[in-house]
Amino acid sequence: MKIGLLGSRGIPASYSGFETFYENLAIRLAHRGHDVTVYNRIGRVRQDVGNFYKGVRLVWLPGLYSKHLETMSHTLLSTLHALKQNYDIIYYVIAGNSPVAFLAKLAGHRVIINVDGADADRAKWKGFAKMYIRFAEHLAKHSAHVIIADSRAIKRRYKIRYKCNTIFIPYGANPWPREKERSNTGTIKKFGLKPDGYILFVSRMTPENKADLLVKAFKKARTDLKLVLVGDAPYVDDYKKYLDDLCKDDSRIVRTGYLWGRDYKQISCHCRFFVLPSTIDGTRPVLLDQMAFGNCVLVANNPAQIEVVRDCGVYFDKTKPIESLKEKLELLSVDDSLVIHCRERAFKRSQKVYSWDRIVRTYERLFLKLTERANHFSPLITRA
Repeated sequence: MKIGLLGSRGIPASYSGFETFYENLAIRLAHRGHDVTVYNRIGRVRQDVGNFYKGVRLVWLPGLYSKHLETMSHTLLSTLHALKQNYDIIYYVIAGNSPVAFLAKLAGHRVIINVDGADADRAKWKGFAKMYIRFAEHLAKHSAHVIIADSRAIKRRYKIRYKCNTIFIPYGANPWPREKERSNTGTIKKFGLKPDGYILFVSRMTPENKADLLVKAFKKARTDLKLVLVGDAPYVDDYKKYLDDLCKDDSRIVRTGYLWGRDYKQISCHCRFFVLPSTIDGTRPVLLDQMAFGNCVLVANNPAQIEVVRDCGVYFDKTKPIESLKEKLELLSVDDSLVIHCRERAFKRSQKVYSWDRIVRTYERLFLKLTERANHFSPLITRA
């Protein structure tokens, strides 16, 4: 099949979960013999890879570089290019791209859109932007032949709020046991860290990911561990300034900025445990990553996180987040048996449920079904 993947910043991944998803999906589909193209945003992905990356064709296009227009403008240009490429499948990520996806569907192409999490509920969107995303979420059922929900919580959200059926396909994770990095400590030494001596947070530094909540709870907790915050984000200068003020004058808090590749693996595999304070619904690829590293994970007790973690981690109460998170930070700082138990179970679950190879085979079957039955396909697949 000839497949176009649109709507992200592009690959190799250097920003968020969607880019990581596209990188894993595209490379594996290419290795299985398909002709795969990913649309990259100029200036947002390292350009030294050229026009091909691990068997995947890359198309480089610009966007209007502003908070509200960057993604949509780049996706529009990508779609105009894609309409001439005779793709069997055009795949979009982000519900906000559904108006552009609608153009591709009107032009007769077979379109899939991954709506991700509860995007309209993210704190970074205000006023008109939030209204637009709600409109785009509603439009998604008219814009694609298939809507993908990355969690059952999002599947329920679209069914109840938009009377819209979706197909549940989660993200995947690449198993990388902690033992693989046991002797590799260069990255953590660079930041003044010791194995098992720090709590880890990895995410974009945006309000909905709640790094500030974690910092507040950490500063109240009785623990000898350090707190490591990995990540950054554009267009949220006010929030980053707020976070800077929270962290200043506390030498126990380490800010690393973005880390990728070997650096990311090292800092993940040597942590005591990983914390995801966000309560936004939707599968978080970073959480799957951390489970695949064999890490104990501490998350909020909201439906999307419970769905992923089950009995393989520890939960804090989102109704009293600071106090509950503080208590769990203190617990995991001293309870070795609980940490080891969660590490073992998390790694096994990531292998069993969230294998990238298994998920890519699921996508391949879906793509084949959609292309083989194109002339008889309803506007939306109604059963998972």
